[in-house]
Amino acid sequence: MSEHPFLVAHEGTRRKRGIRMLPAVAAALAIGFSVYASRATVWPALQPGPSSQPGAAATGDDKATANAVAKADAFLQTLDAQQRGKALLEYDSRKKPDWSNLPVTMVPRNGLRLGELTKAQRAAALDAVAAVLSKQGFQKVTDIMNADDQLVGKDNKMRFGTDNFYLALFGKPSETQPWMLQFGGHHLGINVTIVGKNTVLTPTHTGAQPTSFKRDGKTVRPLGPENDLAFKLVNLLDAKQQAQAVLGAKPKNLVLGPGQDGKTVAPEGIKGAALNEAQRATLLELIGAWVHILPEDAAASRLAALKAKLDDTYFAWYGPTTEGSAAYFRLQGPALVIEYAPQGGANHIHTIIRDPGNDYGRELTKP
Repeated sequence: MSEHPFLVAHEGTRRKRGIRMLPAVAAALAIGFSVYASRATVWPALQPGPSSQPGAAATGDDKATANAVAKADAFLQTLDAQQRGKALLEYDSRKKPDWSNLPVTMVPRNGLRLGELTKAQRAAALDAVAAVLSKQGFQKVTDIMNADDQLVGKDNKMRFGTDNFYLALFGKPSETQPWMLQFGGHHLGINVTIVGKNTVLTPTHTGAQPTSFKRDGKTVRPLGPENDLAFKLVNLLDAKQQAQAVLGAKPKNLVLGPGQDGKTVAPEGIKGAALNEAQRATLLELIGAWVHILPEDAAASRLAALKAKLDDTYFAWYGPTTEGSAAYFRLQGPALVIEYAPQGGANHIHTIIRDPGNDYGRELTKP
């Protein structure tokens, strides 16, 4: 098997950077550690997609599902019996919510660690992850992992870096029966549920520390579109609109982060119905920065459903509105909650996307 492109990029990053700790990392991480744990670049222009009911899963196609199943099966076939027992769990396992944004030394993860796999197994694992995401979605995952490589110190007691991301499958991969791929580690928790043509991304956590770094001489910003579009939107608001949307001078932390399954929060801020055409287009594009993690057809379907309820989608902001500042924002509609929360500064970000009624594909698997 040829070496996976991600592995080549990862090794190049490590060789050029060396093993060192970024300044002020320890202080910034201390803020994030105490926050929460688990249970115990511009995006392409949005195009109209297939219609679907708000709250329902995104509808993809048979080929995408078949490819995801094939890649997941190929990964399982590389494993021995003991590894397979760790990687493949029952679909309704109580371990499903045991994911987190925190370092793996603080919250153990489900599945197999990339660092314990052979090169061929690791390539197959990453192929399985890529198969349930869009090209840009997998690039975002890669960028988040490469950002985590920047935190690797000489002893690496916190086990940062790409070796310390885990893959688990819940339910046997199937083109008709429900199953879920869970992949994550520090600052990343991907949960993709597939039921036939339907794909559910939520709940998923994306984060970054640092929020900007160099790779092969180029600047990489894992959450650049999320940040830039949000500041664009808040500054498109007039004074009256900002008075509705900006609710505090200081940023907040995630309310519905890892470990908060089933929790609800009241909508606040300015409603989509109060926005003009340009503002609404930017709001939808901002939502798309998360939704486009899904494969193309599934993302188009999901965005069409969310666009239909844009009037009832709220935009709330806490913090300065000057580009580059540390600010919290929340997007909340009938079938969507997105939060973006800085951790003590603009160089350490946590985000979450949820569909409160359909996290883990609950709507699709009701008796």
